[in-house]
Amino acid sequence: MRKTKIVATLGPSCNSEESIKRLMLAGVNIFRLNFSHGQHEIHAAAVENIHKLNEELDMNAGILADLSGPKIRTGEVKDGSMLLVAGDYISITSENVVCSDGKISINYPHFAEDVNPGEYVLLDDGKLLLQIVRTNHVNAAEAKVIQGGILSSRKGVNLPDTTLRLPSLSEKDLSDLDFIMGLDVQWIALSFVRSAKDIVELREKIFQYAKADYPRIVAKIEKPEAVKNAEEIIKESDAIMVARGDLGVEVPLEKLPGIQKQLIRLAVAESKPVIVATQMMEGMIGSFRPTRAEVSDVANALLDGADALMLSGETSVGMYPVETVDTMNRIILDAEKLNDPYFRVGHNPSPIERIISDSIIISACDMAQKINATAIVAMTRTGYSAFKISSYRPKAGIFIFSNDRHLLKTLSLFWGVRGIYFENFSDTDSVMGQMREVLVVRQLVERGDYVINISSIPIGQPGKTNMLKLSIA
Repeated sequence: MRKTKIVATLGPSCNSEESIKRLMLAGVNIFRLNFSHGQHEIHAAAVENIHKLNEELDMNAGILADLSGPKIRTGEVKDGSMLLVAGDYISITSENVVCSDGKISINYPHFAEDVNPGEYVLLDDGKLLLQIVRTNHVNAAEAKVIQGGILSSRKGVNLPDTTLRLPSLSEKDLSDLDFIMGLDVQWIALSFVRSAKDIVELREKIFQYAKADYPRIVAKIEKPEAVKNAEEIIKESDAIMVARGDLGVEVPLEKLPGIQKQLIRLAVAESKPVIVATQMMEGMIGSFRPTRAEVSDVANALLDGADALMLSGETSVGMYPVETVDTMNRIILDAEKLNDPYFRVGHNPSPIERIISDSIIISACDMAQKINATAIVAMTRTGYSAFKISSYRPKAGIFIFSNDRHLLKTLSLFWGVRGIYFENFSDTDSVMGQMREVLVVRQLVERGDYVINISSIPIGQPGKTNMLKLSIA
């Protein structure tokens, strides 16, 4: 059973019910709705199809709604494109004018106030590089073209050296959030996070809505400030994403692999799931096979300890979305035969109120390794046992029973976790026997296998795991 999860972005190539079904059967665990693109009605239809197929296929695929964030872009370019020549000087203005004749406009009103001489400006995913020479601190700055090329309309702007006063949530984000909170989604991703305060602000807005099941928050790490503040951001969020697109533009490229490993290590230590994203299988947007480098990238992210790997354009606009998922699935399965992803150490100390629960969970993972147990089984109402067991990366299968379908879909992001819907929570011994029988019937364990159960006594007490039992299936 594959342990590392696959996140796939929906888009024109795979929005239909039949395409989503094929992706689920190929191995997708979480579907990403990218709110940088697509109309609300398209996303709503996708959510409806996912929930319908979950019921039809007896699966628990989750949904991640990814907010656009306050992206800075250039304005419209006269005749569609303009040439920037290395060594030339160009004016960058926050006024709403057409880009031409040595002038570029951008949609960030405080640009001239925030930048300083010597700071770099990157355009179009870093393809063009400029350096600030002077600024009037009002509405315009002058920059020298260091690396030239063709600039077309509405390209992204990155300011890696500049402290910006952008809000964490744009007006579009607030409108999208209002729409998202009317849907049944399990995760919301916040783009361009800079500090833990950004997560707090989003959570406060989420809690303003009256919902039975609130979505959890994924902090996208794609700014230098976020890397600097990573520990605080991870503590405040429910999961993180190593968003290597903008991050790879804003930090020196040679530092990206080390940052990826650092962020994964910090997240696992806090028992928070971590997604590695961007350009994992990008060659398959137009090709039936990935490059050798992409195969290695997928395997190495898994070996670094990632919970999930994400596909973006490969599935949303690519020619081979299902084949891409199938290929990633095969790479993951082969890489997981190695020992590197398992039994991670270096977890942070447990809070006093969790010491007993965490000690039971750690003991279960340790026992599973020593006796080669097939399964660690837990029932949960909050998900805590699931993400704590997952963070220790046991080789044994992690089977989480719950009567909360929203929670089971949420757990689809966690490494190694297989969620199973289960209604009958009565006395502990009979429930454990019934859960073992479910695993045998579904051929997830065999007769004679060791199974480790953890639970609370009395049964079903949230956060009160205080019992470990070794059984034979």
